[in-house]
Amino acid sequence: MKYTTSLMCSAVAAVALTVGTSVSADTIKIGASAPKSGPQAGAASAVYWPTLELWVHNVNEAGGLDVGGEKMMIELIAYDDKSQPDEAVKNIQRLTTQDKVDFLAAPYTTGLNLATAPLIARAGLPQIVATGNLNNLEPFVSKWPNTFWLLGRSSDLSTGIVGTLTEMREKGEVGSKVALVHVGDAFGLEMMAGGKPAFEEAGFEIVYESSYPLGTQDLAPVISSANASGADAFVAYSYPPDSFALTEQAQVQGFNPDVFYVGVGGALTGFGERFGNSVEGVMAMGGIDPTSEAYKTFREQQIEVTGVAPDYWANPVVYASMEILGAAIERVGSLDKATVISEIQTGSFVTVIGEVSFSDNIVEQVWNVGQWHDGTFYGVNAKGLKPAAEPFVKPAWSN
Repeated sequence: MKYTTSLMCSAVAAVALTVGTSVSADTIKIGASAPKSGPQAGAASAVYWPTLELWVHNVNEAGGLDVGGEKMMIELIAYDDKSQPDEAVKNIQRLTTQDKVDFLAAPYTTGLNLATAPLIARAGLPQIVATGNLNNLEPFVSKWPNTFWLLGRSSDLSTGIVGTLTEMREKGEVGSKVALVHVGDAFGLEMMAGGKPAFEEAGFEIVYESSYPLGTQDLAPVISSANASGADAFVAYSYPPDSFALTEQAQVQGFNPDVFYVGVGGALTGFGERFGNSVEGVMAMGGIDPTSEAYKTFREQQIEVTGVAPDYWANPVVYASMEILGAAIERVGSLDKATVISEIQTGSFVTVIGEVSFSDNIVEQVWNVGQWHDGTFYGVNAKGLKPAAEPFVKPAWSN
């Protein structure tokens, strides 16, 4: 069932304010399907929904998108996929056939993007993926040329921590023993497919390896086993709930390796708030240059408009995906889906994460490792980008 959110309210309110002016009240329907319930709801409420709300607000506040000389407002039609692929498929089916949306915001997470890709392609819509990736993207893009991947390949992210650890080992800052764990879904499996071989090739010894089902509540045994392994570094390809739970258990059990790395969620502002001073030195997937003016402006706007502080990775990437879509629509001057897809394939776009262009529908500049320092999350490793800071050995947990 479709629900009305502040996203819809922002769009409606903005249209109402333009009545009687020179701005047209015609709208562009943007569909969105992402978790509002289920195990991914917390993360989506932090890094997906508020950012869509901000984009809708900013576009409508500016009078809408200029489509061939006509200003068109944004109407967002949003559904809860309950963190389930089958629900996501139902939602995309409804959005494209019943609601007849003009465009979509790509779903949330790798699994849900993969599940819905055939339907989105059948509808002829661009799918600008901001929260998912794959190792073997080229065949996927060949099959679904309407898909675009802002986070690059899974291996771009999974091997970033390998590069960081290699750099630190060469400086004598960390040893070669690694405890490696992952969530047992499409994301975790993709990360392991690239990460584990990279660790082995770099000469690291995996002294403990484990997986756990999506939604696992008790991760104490994972940390206990990692602690007993004598690992110099702990690496988890985890989702937000897991990233929080693993970090909490590491503190409880006094597991304090030189490098403690978690996956998605470790870049959340809420992660830093939850662990306070203890977050110092913790590494996580993603990153940003938090000193960039574009990011600082974006951060201030999202807090002001939505009341939700953005994270230091996913929020700006989601926002960039919508900036790209909006810019492509304006450049071609129409809502013709094929023409918009062509523009995204060949164009270059100035976004909150910098200038973005796609090479065979894949971005080759990706932040992959960040680290908390003095309450801020800095990108310390990236593909094709200059790191915002140097990595360092994590100090002991603070009380």
